[in-house]
Amino acid sequence: MTIRTRLACGIAMALGTLTCGLAQAFTTADADTIFEAHTKAFYRVENGKGWHLKTTEGGRKADFWMQAEMLEMVLDVHVRTKSKKQLEMFDELFHGFIAQHGRTWEKNDFNDDIMWMVIACARAHLATGNEEYLAVAKENFDLCYARAISKDLGGGLWWKTDNKSKNACVNGPGAIAAFLLGLATKDTSYTTKARELFLWERETLFDKRTGRIFDSIEKNGKVHNFALTYNQGTFVGAANLLGYNDEARLAAKFTMEKLCRDGYLPASGENGDGGGFNGIGVRWIARFMKDQREQATFEPWLQKNAEAAWQARRTEDNLSWCAWPKPTPPGPRHAWGCSNAVVIMQTVHPPEPEKKQ
Repeated sequence: MTIRTRLACGIAMALGTLTCGLAQAFTTADADTIFEAHTKAFYRVENGKGWHLKTTEGGRKADFWMQAEMLEMVLDVHVRTKSKKQLEMFDELFHGFIAQHGRTWEKNDFNDDIMWMVIACARAHLATGNEEYLAVAKENFDLCYARAISKDLGGGLWWKTDNKSKNACVNGPGAIAAFLLGLATKDTSYTTKARELFLWERETLFDKRTGRIFDSIEKNGKVHNFALTYNQGTFVGAANLLGYNDEARLAAKFTMEKLCRDGYLPASGENGDGGGFNGIGVRWIARFMKDQREQATFEPWLQKNAEAAWQARRTEDNLSWCAWPKPTPPGPRHAWGCSNAVVIMQTVHPPEPEKKQ
């Protein structure tokens, strides 16, 4: 090993992101590998109906909204690869979801759960033209919107059917879902709903000075001002789709500069809702970055996290948990917690390889 190589290895070890020797930044082949590992560990299909297991120990299927977001994960892979395999997998997952939860989801008290699956179905329709996806997305958006919208607190959607609070986690996704339905149906009333939901969230849950997205506001007007990466992400996503680029940039910068430590996205427990928050946040921030050509501002940070997710994987099965850059430990892993690494490696381009001297 030359002096130059030893020096490079020492720097890499100090940064804690690369291994010594000929280690390189993550590649598109690595993005394939991380998805294949997740699929092998968690994906199951029977008689054309698919699902994701909750953990590597088998047994239970993943929860309603986690399944919906892992359908989006599969679409993220398709966007990168343009392979029909992911569309076939999505179709199996869609029919498995319908078999488990029915074609309409009014029994689910969580309005945000419904909006996440509406987004997945609307995205799939826009990618494939499949009318069944659109019909399910439209019917469930309409029933959810009708029960959740109110003039209380100036507008916006209730989080649950108990109508106790209006949360970012339903209004951001609701705006995105409505916008996508407007694209799919050419019905401008959906676009109008999308803009109204976004503007309500901007007025009520957005700090115009910092870019922080407040979590929620209770019926009595009490605001919970803690910020979470997935709420930041869906606000950025809705703002980007509707053309509010200054707001999108401010919320994305808050995520990068204020919610991260040493540039790394915050770790969450795997066995809970927070396990996949970062994947949702990255999905929409990366899309904003690409649409508005903001790579100079955001791409190094996103690539750092994608590389950390890849390097944190455990070698025996290539699963990477949701607490990078710490190495993924042995033992059971959760499909939802491992989805972040898959999503970020699909939605963030690898660094350009260095030119040989």
